[in-house]
Amino acid sequence: MTTDPLLLMGEVDAATDRLLRTAASLDAADLAGASLLPGWTRGHVLAHLARNADGFVNLLTSARTGEPVPMYASLAARTTDIETGSGRPPTAHLDDLRRTADLFAEAVAAMPVEAWAATVQARRGPWPAALLVWGRLREIEVHHLDLAAGYGAADWSEAFTHRLLREAASHHATGAAPPSLVLRVDGSRHEVVIGGRADAPVVSGSAPDLAAWLIGRGGGDTLSVTPDGPLPTPPEWM
Repeated sequence: MTTDPLLLMGEVDAATDRLLRTAASLDAADLAGASLLPGWTRGHVLAHLARNADGFVNLLTSARTGEPVPMYASLAARTTDIETGSGRPPTAHLDDLRRTADLFAEAVAAMPVEAWAATVQARRGPWPAALLVWGRLREIEVHHLDLAAGYGAADWSEAFTHRLLREAASHHATGAAPPSLVLRVDGSRHEVVIGGRADAPVVSGSAPDLAAWLIGRGGGDTLSVTPDGPLPTPPEWM
């Protein structure tokens, strides 16, 4: 998948349209139902996606102006905003998602070329501005799955899936206690190695199922392990 933020906006727009279609299909009872994220309803997930768009607009503004604009006012404010917004009626969620998606697109369009070289202060630390559009795409696609509303990892594009798989593997490989794993994509010679290859179990499956499992979004029921044994538990992602 391209790393060019302007080319990636086409992917963001398409992912946003898919998300909006799912959100429009949810009634109040659906929104109050559990998502795949512990302790969060579907309403929490939609509220988070809207506030996340606001946060990315703040980071784009920081990159464009050179001013230190934080992604969120504070972690406490982020939590409060998500909690407060989670119980809104379906139309309010949908309007908020549309409005904030438009603001994000406008903020991307306003970026001069040189601003993409900036580094901004994201929630988890410094982040290249050039990766902000990828970050928003990742949020939409992963949290769309978290809605548990008919959209799954198999619906991700091949390019998105492989980039997410490699990114998650790199994240785990640089953690405090990296696992030793070989991930093998069915039907290809494509492998991703985490840690040391020697004596590492080989986990095989489709790229979407491997990626979802690696980021904690799948139980791995469709994956196989060689040599035979229990499926390892990957470290926490993000």
